[in-house]
Amino acid sequence: MPLNSRTFAGDSKLEACLVDDAAHLTIGAQGEHVAKVQSAVIYLDGLDIDAAELQAGRYGPSTAAAVLKFKTARSIINRAYQQSADNIVGKMTIKALDDELFAAENATVQVVPIQMCPRPN
Repeated sequence: MPLNSRTFAGDSKLEACLVDDAAHLTIGAQGEHVAKVQSAVIYLDGLDIDAAELQAGRYGPSTAAAVLKFKTARSIINRAYQQSADNIVGKMTIKALDDELFAAENATVQVVPIQMCPRPN
C-alpha cells in the first residue's frame, strides 16, 4: 500500500515508515523525509517548528511537539498498547498525514457564479 500524496509518494524512507516499525521517525532522525513531514504538519495544522530544525531537516523537540499535537487532534493512538498519543511518526501517523495531504492536493475549487449588478441607465 503506497503513499498517495504528491508530497510523500515515492519517498522510500516515508514508504518504509508506512510498513516497518524500525523505520518510524523519532527524535534524532534527519533528512529530506523529515523535512517533508515537517512541511506537512505546518501546512495541515499551522504548527510551529524551530527554524534550526527546519533548516537541518532534523526531527528535534519542536518537530516532536508538532507531531504530538497533530496526533492528539486526530486521536491517532494505537489502542493495542497506548493510552495517549506519542510524538513518533509511525504507520498510523504517516497514513493520516498522507491521506490529508492527498485530499488537499486534489481538492477542487468550487466556482461560485457572480451575481451581476444591474447597470445604471
